[in-house]
Amino acid sequence: MMSASTTSPLRVAIIGAGQVADKVHASYYATRSDVQMVAVMDSRLEQAQAFAERHAIPSAWQDACAMLEAVKPDVVSVCSPNRFHFEHVMAALEAGCHVMCEKPPAMTPQEADEMRMAARKAGKVLAYDFHHRFALDTQLLREAVMNGTLGEIYFTSAQALRRCGVPGWGVFGGPLIDIGIHMLDAAMYVLGFPAVKRVTAHGFQRLGTRKSSGQFGEWDPAQFTVEDALFGTIEFCNGGILRLDTSFALNIREQSIMNVAFCGEKAGATLFPAHIYQDDAGALQTLIQREEADDQRHLRSMEAFVRHVQGEPVMIADAEQGLVIQQLVAALYQSAETGESVTLC
Repeated sequence: MMSASTTSPLRVAIIGAGQVADKVHASYYATRSDVQMVAVMDSRLEQAQAFAERHAIPSAWQDACAMLEAVKPDVVSVCSPNRFHFEHVMAALEAGCHVMCEKPPAMTPQEADEMRMAARKAGKVLAYDFHHRFALDTQLLREAVMNGTLGEIYFTSAQALRRCGVPGWGVFGGPLIDIGIHMLDAAMYVLGFPAVKRVTAHGFQRLGTRKSSGQFGEWDPAQFTVEDALFGTIEFCNGGILRLDTSFALNIREQSIMNVAFCGEKAGATLFPAHIYQDDAGALQTLIQREEADDQRHLRSMEAFVRHVQGEPVMIADAEQGLVIQQLVAALYQSAETGESVTLC
């Protein structure tokens, strides 16, 4: 794997001047003396110019390819809307850049696979910002699973639920591709990405077209075209199952739930905050427990990417695992739309 020189600052360009580029990518790059932001691109030039001024970036662009050709950055952060990820990642890789792309990887598994192969051919790092796997909680549970503390895990429950949290801004897909994908990746990472046998899912659109306001503002119910809830079961080749429940709108008690629970033969665990426990004659016995969930997940994700680009052997959410997650998301949607299980092996 080729990596950028660590003796001179990494020159970074950002594609997409929205909220995540502002609050996560640019904010992190600004903390490092070995990283220099040199350009930002957005289809709305005024937004790119305002972003550049805010972060002291010397140039703003409206065309990604023109920017890449003129500026020749070492690293590109792709923070554009989902449907442009493929186009922008491929252009950045073709220009010889390492890439940090927001989730989801792409719109289809075929696109994610092409991105994976392009990164391999270019000898460049392609990482995805599945930041929940970088929490100290997630790292602790991954280590516990590898050490056999939980024994064989046969049931996992991943939840990314909102009672009424339809985004009132930006460009989003449904809850599976927007928030469910995060808990799916965290669960798969802790489990070690076991091979998948079959996927079954059910999707519902019962509330998003009937309501028009919630915790994130207002939306037009006539324009609500995605699912407001999806429930899926992923069956692994090792006999275990993963249950994924995700919603933008669902009549539950809690305003929001973002967590994963693991049930093993020796012990069970909850992800946020990390808690490993077992039963002792009917009483709950705690084996390991963090008092609070790690809230530095975005920072740790960005840090891992930069360190990996600089040649350090640190974990990233790489192109291979991004493809697996994209395949699972596509299979869940396919099953929900057709009413049939989807076999993957």
